[in-house]
Amino acid sequence: MKKKVLSRGAEAVIYLKENEVLKERLKKGYRLPELDKRIIKRRTKAETKLLSKASVFANVPKPKKSKKENEIILPFVKGDKLSDKLNSYPEKKQLVVMKKVGKEVAKLHEEGIVHGDLTTSNIILDKKGKVFIIDFGLGSFNAKHEQKGVDIHLLKGALQSKHFQNYNKLFNAFKMGYESINKKEAQKVFERLKKIEKRGRYKH
Repeated sequence: MKKKVLSRGAEAVIYLKENEVLKERLKKGYRLPELDKRIIKRRTKAETKLLSKASVFANVPKPKKSKKENEIILPFVKGDKLSDKLNSYPEKKQLVVMKKVGKEVAKLHEEGIVHGDLTTSNIILDKKGKVFIIDFGLGSFNAKHEQKGVDIHLLKGALQSKHFQNYNKLFNAFKMGYESINKKEAQKVFERLKKIEKRGRYKH
């Protein structure tokens, strides 16, 4: 079966082949070939490690072994990308989904994993009603409240821009889900979020 291009970015091309997603990091012509090879290998290895750990604690696709140093193989999650479909759901379903998103993000943060690009484009609702978080290309192991706050700040921005019709209710549902995992820790993260937002306002 031929590979079908799902998306193409500056760093990688995402393919679909049967029921698997193949993420292939791209060569960079401006880097020395040996250096480029080392960087791609290191980043692919780091992302695979992050995905492997994240998949133990949260709904994150678990990577399979690949023979290529620039490739990550993942099971294909069939479902709706929230950036495309969230607005079309009835309000009750939107709130239920965002509460689930909050829980999954909190599970990752509890284990010191930050996503780095947490938007509704990287969240899928599968056919069984499970929320999956995908694409950890900018993710890292980081237990600091600052980085967790930045994750939530990114998601909040996505809700404000793409899902503004119901933004406040959606974010409150996310917050409820997030707080349900570890309320004490959640309070610290949301306090940090307030500081991050203040910094952003002072820049404009």
